[in-house]
This record gives sequence, structure tokens and C-alpha cells, in this order.
Amino acid sequence: MTTIQFETDADGIATLTIDVPGQSMNVIGPEFIADLSAAIDRIAGEDAIKGAVIRSGKDSGFMGGMDLKALPAMLAPGPDGKTDMATVFDKVFVLNALFRRLETCGKPVACAIEGTCVGGGFELALACHYRVVGDSAKTQLGLPEIMIGLFPGGGGSQRLPRITGVQTALIYMLQGKLFRPTEAAMLKVVDAVVPQGTATDAAKAWLKANPDSIIQPWDKKDFKFPGGAGGFNPAFIQTFIGAVPMTMKQTQRTMNAPIALLSAVYEGALLPFDRAIRIESKYFAKVIVDPQARNMIRTLFVNKQAAERGARRPKGEAKAPTKKLAMLGAGMMGAGIATVSAQAGIDVILLDRDMASAEKGKAHAESVLSKRLGKGMTPEKLAATLARITPTADFADLAGADFVIEAVFEDRAIKADATHKTEAVLGADTIFGSNTSTLPITGLAQAWSKPENFIGVHFFSPVEKMPLVEIIVGEKTGPQAIAKALDFVAQIKKTPIVVHDSRGFYTSRCFGTYVQEGAELIAEGVTPALIENAGKQLGMPVGPLAVSDEVSIELGYKVMKAAKADLGDAYKHQASDDVMATMVELGRLGRKNGKGYYDYPDDGKKLLWPGLADQFPPAAAQPSVEEVRERLLYRQLIECARCFEEGVLETPEDGDVGAVFGWGFAPSTGGPFSHMDTVGIAHVVKVLDRLAQAHGDRFAPTQQLRDMAARTVSFYDEAVQKAA
Repeated sequence: MTTIQFETDADGIATLTIDVPGQSMNVIGPEFIADLSAAIDRIAGEDAIKGAVIRSGKDSGFMGGMDLKALPAMLAPGPDGKTDMATVFDKVFVLNALFRRLETCGKPVACAIEGTCVGGGFELALACHYRVVGDSAKTQLGLPEIMIGLFPGGGGSQRLPRITGVQTALIYMLQGKLFRPTEAAMLKVVDAVVPQGTATDAAKAWLKANPDSIIQPWDKKDFKFPGGAGGFNPAFIQTFIGAVPMTMKQTQRTMNAPIALLSAVYEGALLPFDRAIRIESKYFAKVIVDPQARNMIRTLFVNKQAAERGARRPKGEAKAPTKKLAMLGAGMMGAGIATVSAQAGIDVILLDRDMASAEKGKAHAESVLSKRLGKGMTPEKLAATLARITPTADFADLAGADFVIEAVFEDRAIKADATHKTEAVLGADTIFGSNTSTLPITGLAQAWSKPENFIGVHFFSPVEKMPLVEIIVGEKTGPQAIAKALDFVAQIKKTPIVVHDSRGFYTSRCFGTYVQEGAELIAEGVTPALIENAGKQLGMPVGPLAVSDEVSIELGYKVMKAAKADLGDAYKHQASDDVMATMVELGRLGRKNGKGYYDYPDDGKKLLWPGLADQFPPAAAQPSVEEVRERLLYRQLIECARCFEEGVLETPEDGDVGAVFGWGFAPSTGGPFSHMDTVGIAHVVKVLDRLAQAHGDRFAPTQQLRDMAARTVSFYDEAVQKAA
């Protein structure tokens, strides 16, 4: 398999065209490494070659990063069953050594970038002597590895600081921020921006004009870091004095890669370049041997991409893209769905109870999109997008829609009324999706005369920013409806998971346990600050009380009352119910009315409400932060396990993707199922038994967990997935 086409023209310019077979985007794998190594030998060894330009043969862009399927080979244990760190280092250093050979081959090498160039592909570009990029609003460049539990391991952590300065490089690498072409040029990350489609010609022109440009700036004797570096440089020291505690605060010490990156940059900046890249590979090897990297890569990259590419789409169903969407409800959710749909080129009929409400929904779209002007959004594109949204208060205007999403008030009677009126216009053959967050889909489907065409399509707020959509399959939902919903999610570029019907489905049900356990702890007299800090130390975005305020204490209270009404005697009362009831009675509904567990003063600095101590007096003896953290974690884990045992989830992949992208479950774990596999199911059962004895049956392990522990198998074992 050839991944690089090598051609030399009459001027002695070699063109290396990267086109990795079988991949939609070029990626770095063993074959590419071997082919690039051979190409470097030719460039250095053939006198007729005066220089080289590296380009892509794919329309999708220049190159992505490492083919992560090659990662397990790097971590393969030796004959003794142990992973030898020296061997891992040698395997990791191969790419660093390869790019170092490229930039020291004795001939000028230019990189012609058209389209996306990220990760290892961008590290390849940084190793070239000249970088030119075609100007396109779709083009992104940079080193986003931190987003999946890694950091740049092909020299990027050493070259970027030597180009932009340490502080700027750290800002981009620690946040995984990407560059647009003009921004990259301003920061001197690329040397030139040219009209799209002309990068190769511009690169060749530079090579002809600069035959002696064969030494990188960091290899020159007089090289100095932009902005300075070294143990005696005040700016350098101040950068790390700020960066280290800020990173610790942001990650709550739960993530390995950011700390390793800081170490690699700091130590590497004090050393000659050849030593610096070995330092980088040392820290990179330490990161990838830890299960955290494996789990994060699997969930945040591999499983996420698989879901987006239709892993759960029914086989044999014809593609069914949405052309005209009937959006019922123009509130925050409906308006958000209308916005992302219009952006995807879908015509939207945005319906609400009156024209003023419908127009308010369209105004929301205009407000959101206007903030993107100058950031890939043009006035012309804005006008065209808004023109696709038609507000109305008349159900007759829904005629011609080929997909329906309902996001009206969370009340069965109101939803049923909207469903009946929609069917009267569109007919029951149209696929109908409900955006309910808690009401069982099977019950709602009774209002549609063909329940096989009724499905749950659960978005998260704010729709424009949240990446996940939970597709809920009712008892009678058919494959055509599943396919239609998944095709729609693909159109709007969101990440889908598919789950089966249940009260609260998967995400709302399991996320709710985090909030409920926080309220349980309040009821027991645990101090609010301890609860909140324990939640953040767990790796959750915010504490359970803060997130309860964000989603509204009142909403949680209403969901609890609805569940109690539906379940009757089967409903199990909890102390958290009383906490919510008290807060609602006090008029403390959450952030929406400016007071909940927190106060929200005008200066924007929210503070825990001092009155909590009066309503829920602190206990004389407080638990340790470890105990609180354990309860908040395992209450979520057991509910996820219950969803798996009950068949709400079919795969641990959906469970992990849904948890991380749906409610922000500690990303460093890779998700609840990855975490349970990593610590061991037997350990999980042991902890749950102890918590159940101390705090009640809500922590009791499932029978499936006990069986798995007895058989020493994990959720990601194929046998367990087939048996589930």
C-alpha cells in the first residue's frame, strides 16, 4: 500500500502527494511512516532533487493526526505480560525522529496546506521549512490532542513554542484551540496565505527562490524563543507560575495530558532541540500507557466518530435526509433546533401558539447567528439562513414537511393536542419526533396513529452548543423512524446515541442521580461547599447544586411529582424530594429566577445561599471529601449499570458517549462504563455493597454486575455485549 506519490519535475522539485488508501482523511500510520522515511532518503540522497513540497491528494484536507488504531501496538505487553517503558519510548520516538530527519535532510522542504491540517499532520507541517496555506473559511490548523487525553507527540510541543513563544503556544495547546489561516499567519505559524487551490504553486515558487533555506530557526546558533525562555527569564517563569495553578484548577488534577504537556514544554525549553524532542516523547509515553488515555481516545474520538458515521443506523434503510422540518414550539429548545437546522440547509416551519411567540423564536436564531459574524459567518450567509425559518401559528402551514420535531410544554395533554393537529395536516406516514426529556416515548406515541413512525429526539440546552442528541426508541418505533432521526442528526452535525424507552431515558435518568445525591447530602447536613467541591474534584463540570440551579430546581421538582403520580405506590420517596420541595416553597427555583442553592448578584459572581444552613443545618460530623466524591460518582455508575441491565442501553459505547457529551460525566474517565471496566467490576460491586449498606438500596449492585464480577469480564468484552 503506497501512501505517498513521489514525483520530480524538470526544476528538481520533488512533490510528495499524501493519499492514504481507505481513509477519508490522511492519517499517520505505520505505512505512512515507512513511505515518508523512504521519501526523505530520496530527497537527501539524490543530487538532482533541489527541494520538496509536501501536499495532500485528498479533497478532505491536508492531514489529520495519528491513526489511533495503531496505538494498541505501541502498548503491547512483552512476553512477561508487562509493558516495558523503554520499548514504548522507542516506538513513540519514531515519529519525532522521522520529522527531525525531514527538517535536517539538507534540502528545503515546503508544505502546501489545503483544508484541515491538525494533530500529527500539523506537526509534519511545523517540521517543514516553509508553510503555505490556501485561504478557506473551512480550513483549520492546530494541535487539538489535549481534547482526547493526549498532547502533541511529534515535536509539536517543542516547535510551536519556538515559533509563537511559550505563552501563546501553551494557550493553544492546553485548550486544543485551532487556527484559521489568517490567524495562523498573524502568529507566524504559517508563512503565507494564498488563494484556495494555489498553495502547491506558491510552495514551489518559494523553493525555487530559496534553495539554501535548509536550517530551521531553532537550529541556528543565535536562536532565541520569541518572548524569551529559560530559568532566569522573568516572562518565562511568570508564564508557568500562572499556567500550572490555572491548569490544576481547570482539570481538578483529574487529567494526565495537560500536566505532561506543561512539563514537556518547560523542560524542553531549557534544552537543545534534539534533547527537547526526547523529553516530549518521554512524557508522551507516560501518558499513553495510562488507561486514562485509552479510555478518552475510545470515547471522545473512536466511538464518537463511529456514532456520527451511523454505527447505530438500521441496515438496509434508504437515506432519508430532511428537506423541510416542522418545528413545534419556538421556545429556547425549539428555536435552537430551528437554528441548527436552518444552518444545515433545511427549511424550517417554526410553529408556536401565536405569531408573536413564533417570531420571538426566529429572533433567537438571528441573535445567535449574528454573534458569529466575522467568524465564518457573512451577512449574506446570515440572511440566507434566516430566510429558511418561517414562523407561524397555523398548523396548516406545516404542509409539505417531511419530518416533525415537537418541543412544546412538558405536559402529556399539550403534547397530544399538538401531535393530533400535526397528523391532521401531514398524515401519519410522516416521521414524528418528540424532544421530551423525561416522558416515556411509548406513551406519547399513542397520540400518533402509526406509532412505528414516532420516535424520541432529545436535544440538550443550549442546542447550538451541546453536541449530543439522544434518539429514543419506543416499544413500537420502527427502523424507518430510527434511520430518519439519525440522518437528521447527521445533517445538523451532532453526535447521536440510540437508547430504548424508559422514564428519563438514559441521560436525564442518570444525570438526575448526580443532582439527587447532592440534595440527599444536603438533607443529611453535609455542608454545601464540601458537596460542590467534591463534585468538581470528581471531574464534573460543576457541582450538583450548581447544575441543579442551571437546569432549574423547579423542573426537577415537577419531574419528581410526575413520576410519583405515574408510579403511585411503586414510587420510592427520597430525602432529596423534601429538599426540592422546600426550595420550591421558598421560591428558590434556580438560576432562572435568580435564586436557588446559589444567590446570583448583579456582579455575576454567584455565591452559595447562606440560608441553606438555616433550612438544612450542618451536621456536627462532616464526611471526608473522598467519601462525598465516592457517593456522587457511584450513584451515577449504578444507574448507568441499571440502564444497561434493563436494555435501555444496548452498548457501553452509547453509554459512555452519552454520559460525557450529554451531562459532562468526568471526561478523564472516558465515561461510566470505561471507568467501571478500568477499576474492575469486582471493585465496583464491593464499593456499591458498602454504600448500599450505609445509605440505602439506591446503591445496590445489579445482578448483572454481580455476574460480571464473578466471571471477571467487563462491559467492553464482546461476550458481555452479546449477552446483554
